[in-house]
Amino acid sequence: MASQFLTFIFLISVSTPYVFADATTSTKISTETADEILEEYDFPIGLLPKGVTGYDFDTSTGKFAVYLNDTCTFTVDSYELKYKSTVTGVLTKDKLSSLSGVQVKVFLFWISIIEVIRDDDELEFSVGIASADFPVSNFDESPTCGCGFDCVNASRKKAKFSPLLWSS
Repeated sequence: MASQFLTFIFLISVSTPYVFADATTSTKISTETADEILEEYDFPIGLLPKGVTGYDFDTSTGKFAVYLNDTCTFTVDSYELKYKSTVTGVLTKDKLSSLSGVQVKVFLFWISIIEVIRDDDELEFSVGIASADFPVSNFDESPTCGCGFDCVNASRKKAKFSPLLWSS
């Protein structure tokens, strides 16, 4: 019994440094905010509403999850947007793909925005079969849940959107 215990201790002492070495070299603890990561990948911070409570981001795959306190709905001009409490997708330079958790209301229906692509000074929002382009400058500020960019008693510039023309 004592020899089995000593063998166990020996195996742990021999293997432990390798486990810790692998864990410390492959894990990067980020002190960046979700906004800073968006900017690092060439996106404006206004793609996320204020109130992000945390996020997960895998730099090797680009997979991310952004967490909000609750579902967030607001209107920008005449467009109603809804962010679920968790938004997921894949982030690469100039492209957000496989999005889940962001919707736009078109007439009476909520349609998921599944991709956002940056092309110079334009952002293309895609719902799959249709897309719309908006100037990047419209997203320089983060909207506030409940009131968007036009909150009472707040000094924010109001975002100017061109009419929403979906094209295939």
